[in-house]
Amino acid sequence: MKHSTDRILTTHVGSLIRPPQLQDFLRLVQGGKPYDEKAYNKCLTESVAEVVRQQADAGIDVMSDGEFGKSISWAQYALTRLSGFERRPIKEDKANPFKRGADRTKFADFYAELDSKEAVATVTEAICTGPIKYTGQAELQRDIDNFKAALKSVKAEEGFLPVAAPASVIPDRKNEYYKNDAELQQAIADAMRVEYKMIIDNGLLVQLDDARLAVTYDRMVPPASFDDYKSWLAQQVDIINHAIEGLPADRIRYHVCWGSWPGPHVSDVPLKDVVDLILKIKVGAYVIEGANPRHEHEWKVWQNAKLGAGQVLIPGVISHATNVVEHPELVAERIVRLAKIVGRENVIAGTDCGFAQGPFYRRVHPTVMWAKLEALAEGARIASKELWA
Repeated sequence: MKHSTDRILTTHVGSLIRPPQLQDFLRLVQGGKPYDEKAYNKCLTESVAEVVRQQADAGIDVMSDGEFGKSISWAQYALTRLSGFERRPIKEDKANPFKRGADRTKFADFYAELDSKEAVATVTEAICTGPIKYTGQAELQRDIDNFKAALKSVKAEEGFLPVAAPASVIPDRKNEYYKNDAELQQAIADAMRVEYKMIIDNGLLVQLDDARLAVTYDRMVPPASFDDYKSWLAQQVDIINHAIEGLPADRIRYHVCWGSWPGPHVSDVPLKDVVDLILKIKVGAYVIEGANPRHEHEWKVWQNAKLGAGQVLIPGVISHATNVVEHPELVAERIVRLAKIVGRENVIAGTDCGFAQGPFYRRVHPTVMWAKLEALAEGARIASKELWA
């Protein structure tokens, strides 16, 4: 994994807004309807090539494929790559796990209004009914090949593919096969290791996306205690480290955020209360939300929390959840204050989260997304002038 040796490098969290022509195919794929597979693959290849070119034009150094090959969301996509799961309708709205949490309770009227306008409603849940094995090698190799081919036509420092961390794979899944949830999670970790290793073996960085790590606090406390949550968190860290054991840490990025929804966040767990466990995850870089106004002040956490030797901090200095485009000078300020704490070579400028949760659900307008990435790159250039003056 490259460091910012002579300037601040730029990246983002991974998911980018899909173009309309690709969305048309993904609606057919997701809906189980017939489609022209050859035409779909051609569209996918061309869309990945175009989004890589656009990232290069915006000034992004470490790029992704936009997650264009995933026909479902950033976490649910694993349903197409793992055996052992089936989907069933959620029978009662109150049983919908995607509508629980302290913030949803406190701001019930807001979320009732938001849910009525959501483009995609969650109406099914995933049930584990058999042994979990990784079966998505062909689909993953297609995504790898498309991405690597696209990278050849641009100037990129590195490429990464974002995939779900074990705790975030098919979140809110239910278990009808394994003895307990711990055994289920172990099976998921063992299966997903195939995906992680395959990406690294193909010369790319792998990013483990894990919104579930922080969001579970909002779902769990109360009625559970903070100690209960932290005990659960420690178990997840062990599971992640098991899944990546033996893989080169300097080829792995770990992303943690406080959920991607555009609603109020007053029940988030503070970074200072969990950073000790996050830093126990044996990876080369930590991609952590930092532009969110609920968390921007937490840059101070790094005055005491220490990166390990060779590790990189990729703070969010651009928000994914507002159409307001950050000024490059503000971006530079966010970069510089962290660089002065952890070292300029140990900072890569990034975004808070993905600009799209899935094929059809975006947080900002596409033109705004590219303006934000351009502001990110310009802010990094301004910061570089100050840090390498």
